[in-house]
Amino acid sequence: MSEEPKQTKIALVTGAGRGIGRAIAEALARDGMHVVCVSKSESSCGSAAEAIAEVGGSATAKPVDVSSGEEIRKACEDLLAEHECIDVLVNNAGITRDNLLFRMEENDWEDVISTNLTSCFHWIKSLGRPMTRKRWGRIVNVSSVVGLTGNAGQANYSAAKAGMIGLTKSLAREFAARSVTVNAIAPGFIDTDMTSSLDERVKEVALGAVPLKRFGSVSDIAEMASYLCSDKASYVTGQVFTVDGGMVM
Repeated sequence: MSEEPKQTKIALVTGAGRGIGRAIAEALARDGMHVVCVSKSESSCGSAAEAIAEVGGSATAKPVDVSSGEEIRKACEDLLAEHECIDVLVNNAGITRDNLLFRMEENDWEDVISTNLTSCFHWIKSLGRPMTRKRWGRIVNVSSVVGLTGNAGQANYSAAKAGMIGLTKSLAREFAARSVTVNAIAPGFIDTDMTSSLDERVKEVALGAVPLKRFGSVSDIAEMASYLCSDKASYVTGQVFTVDGGMVM
């Protein structure tokens, strides 16, 4: 008897338009998944999907403002009507609104929390149930080392990233009985558009905190995500993987 054809897994990556999110989307496409590239900008997620298609991968673009729970719910309804189940969810979208606490405006706090943390709640709540019914799923939340250590001038960002870690550990316990794993990656200083714009003195100080004495690359994060989203990581859940050159030991 001939074997049934293996079903292509569907992955969704938020913040896929550039940087870490784009590298993760490309890695999952190389792994043979169909990737839904999500970002607020239609042009950026469209560009990511096109780049994947150009090298023989499978991807589509889905512009969504992840700070809006209503937009996320609508996007999920559309996606589930088309695919029935999103097998892999990578919550990577994030923004910064840095300032010392006494100078931080309330909307700077709320914008960062809603984009970086509350969005994870909405995506997982909408896409997690079909995973549990299927008894297979991978959820990866891209947090940050500052969610573990804190950082002056980033109370909002650090709180959101720490919240992602608590969310990861709680949902790993809730979903474990259904073979859905939930893990987090905590990147350190990664060479992206955000870090390339830093002042040289700031970069020197940052590198002084990294035992490996260099910034990481987006592929370092993408390879970790690729592993956590694979069958190889079936016995790994509720964990936080620091990819930071040794900053947090």
